[in-house]
Amino acid sequence: MSKTEHAKYYALTILVPMLLMAAVTYGVGLLILDWPTSEATVSRDLAADRTSLWNTYTDFGSSLSDTPYIVALTAVVVIACRLVYKRWRESIFMIAAVWSQSLIFLAVTMQVGRHRPPVQHLDPAPPTSSFPSGHVSAAVAFYCGLALVLTTHVRNRALQVVIWVLGIAAPLAVAFSRLYRGMHFLSDVLWGLLLGVGCVVMAARAILYRREQRRQAQAPKLVQRA
Repeated sequence: MSKTEHAKYYALTILVPMLLMAAVTYGVGLLILDWPTSEATVSRDLAADRTSLWNTYTDFGSSLSDTPYIVALTAVVVIACRLVYKRWRESIFMIAAVWSQSLIFLAVTMQVGRHRPPVQHLDPAPPTSSFPSGHVSAAVAFYCGLALVLTTHVRNRALQVVIWVLGIAAPLAVAFSRLYRGMHFLSDVLWGLLLGVGCVVMAARAILYRREQRRQAQAPKLVQRA
């Protein structure tokens, strides 16, 4: 494949989907601002039932996706995948999944400018706005992306289930923690989950399963020649 074909391939499989996800995320954010919901009630109810124990639990849950941790963990996984699998495919997939959601989040959040829930915030509020939840989208991209990489190379079904349970549990813990700690509305964390999933699927189709797709496309031609 020539450089031009490579550029065209990645433009169609990564750049275009990212632009579409950014546009849809921006549009949904504007709709949420124009159509007031009762989400503040959920935030107030959670804030009213806070306990010191759950404050501690959710502090840990939120930290699972703090930016410094995600950046450091992604770097470690990228290096480990390169050393273990002796190729760059899994490493590049992880980079694409994590950083694509980050770029979309940064491009949209300040434009939407949604305020945070009207309750006490248990964490320092970053300069970004409430929609969407960058913590949640990053958690999905990293933990579910890592689960996808690991289960691709694991044949034991029970172990695959365990990996996916952990990979899904981490983003859900982050989502609940951010909601509980008054940092996001319900729709913020829900869209963060969807954005993270979209970025993982996009990166997987473009990078992780690229060779398999090419083989499937070439299979009918080989049959016809035979």
